[in-house]
Amino acid sequence: MSIKSTKIFNSKQGMLIEGNSLELLESDENLSDLKGKVNLIITSPPFPLNQKKKYGNEKGEEYKNWFTKLAPIFSELLADDGSLVIEIGNAWEPERPVQSLLHLECLLGMVKHPDANLRLIQEFICYNPSKLPSPAQWVTVNRLRTVDSYTHVWWIAKNDFPKADNSKVLRPYSKSMEQLLKRQSYNSGKRPSEHQISEGGFLKDNGGSIAHNFFEMEALDEKRDVRLPHSVLSFSNTNSNDYFLKTCREKGITPHPARMSGGLVNFFIQFLTDEGDLVLDPFSGSNTTGYCAEKLNRKWVSFEIKEDYIEQACIRFSDPILKSPLKKMKA
Repeated sequence: MSIKSTKIFNSKQGMLIEGNSLELLESDENLSDLKGKVNLIITSPPFPLNQKKKYGNEKGEEYKNWFTKLAPIFSELLADDGSLVIEIGNAWEPERPVQSLLHLECLLGMVKHPDANLRLIQEFICYNPSKLPSPAQWVTVNRLRTVDSYTHVWWIAKNDFPKADNSKVLRPYSKSMEQLLKRQSYNSGKRPSEHQISEGGFLKDNGGSIAHNFFEMEALDEKRDVRLPHSVLSFSNTNSNDYFLKTCREKGITPHPARMSGGLVNFFIQFLTDEGDLVLDPFSGSNTTGYCAEKLNRKWVSFEIKEDYIEQACIRFSDPILKSPLKKMKA
């Protein structure tokens, strides 16, 4: 595939393309093969922050206009039963202790775009107590607000029934549920909520309980087990022991400051796709998405505009566990 890009890197399952994803997807004829073929677009685009970051981000009305323009591009790429998953943080009004509505306006702009037949399937919340206190001016300096410790994850699709199977992402049963299954009895009947609990409705072992739309990056309560799907949140951005961060330290490289959680990516890849399906990330950073897709035997295409982060993606893929390094294609 010949693409208007300075560099292309291949692995066994996928391709990392250097360049502006939106410009390439709109203008490069060779990428037209992707249209209608992508089973999952999963990404964490630059957040609408008030301060410019190294990884690039627009602000205010410019951000909303930029974000809304993604809708028809993504809609055209998705297969009819494909899904779009976007992680985005909260925004605050400049120099005011007031939360902005910008992220909500962006969501509405995307799902109501006249040239994109999209709708919000479900919202997830990703809670991370290790996030630094922000917005710092109003949390740690003036102490007027609490720590902004979560991000939104929006699951969007072209129709009401995108491919999905929650039995692939079951979480472990609670200890009380394990005991119930062992004794094969419980108090059935009508509850104060007026729900009628059948005699055998909870006696079948399904291998785990259905996942929630709230993810704890770390335990809210240290005395309570965090019951996450087995494939989910196996590592967090604060985990200093994984291969990627260890190698970055050894090479004196500062890792991408806004990496998407690998566990979060694992969850949605397994929940919304099958092996051999195509996963795309238009703003891949150090390419956590491609790494997770490779491990889970999915095809993938990622884009990244900054050479520094592509170097980090190559480090990520040099993980000996993966056995699928990124290799630069010959011109």
